[in-house]
Amino acid sequence: MCQLILTISEEDEIGIVRGLAWTSVGGDTLQIEVNVMPGKGSLLMTGQLGDVMKESAQTALTYVRSVCPEYGIADDYFEKHDLHIHIPEGAVPKDGPSAGITMATAMLSAVTGKSVQAKVAMTGEITLRGRVLPIGGLKEKILAAKMAHIEKVLVPDKNRPDMAELSKEITKGLDIVYVKAMEDVVSEAFV
Repeated sequence: MCQLILTISEEDEIGIVRGLAWTSVGGDTLQIEVNVMPGKGSLLMTGQLGDVMKESAQTALTYVRSVCPEYGIADDYFEKHDLHIHIPEGAVPKDGPSAGITMATAMLSAVTGKSVQAKVAMTGEITLRGRVLPIGGLKEKILAAKMAHIEKVLVPDKNRPDMAELSKEITKGLDIVYVKAMEDVVSEAFV
C-alpha cells in the first residue's frame, strides 16, 4: 500500500488548524477548516464525520460561544453568522473525540480573525469548559507530526506519562507542549 504524506502549508492562516489522528495503519495529520458566513447560527459539518466527532464539534462550538466576550465578540454574533467546519479527504470516514481542541481552535480563529501558526499541530478532547482531556494513539500521532514537518505539537497534559514512554528518537526535533485548557492552546497556537 502506498501512503501519501502531505507537508503542511508554510502559511499561517485564519480558520485552518492542523490536527493529529490515529488510524488503523498509523498516525495521520488532518487539516480542519472553518469558514464563517452570514446566517442564523447554524453549524454545518462536512468531511464524513462520525457521530462522536460531530458531538465533539458541537462541544467545541459551545465552548467558543461561551468565551466570546473575552475576545470582544458581540453577544448576538452567532445569531447572525453560520459556521462551516470541513475536514478534507471527504471520502475517508473520520471519528473520535481527539480533534476537539483542533476544532475549537479553528472556530475561535475564524470568529476572531486571528491566524494560527502553520507549523503547530494538536490533539486533545475538549470539555464544555475548555478543559483538555487525554487521547489515545499518541505515538502514532507524534510520528505523523514528524513526517509532516510539524515543529510544535500540543498534547494533553494528562498524556505526559504516555510521552515519557516514547524514545527520544521519536520526539527529536519536535517542541512538545503540554496543555491543560483551551487558554493554553490559544496562547501556543495563535500567531
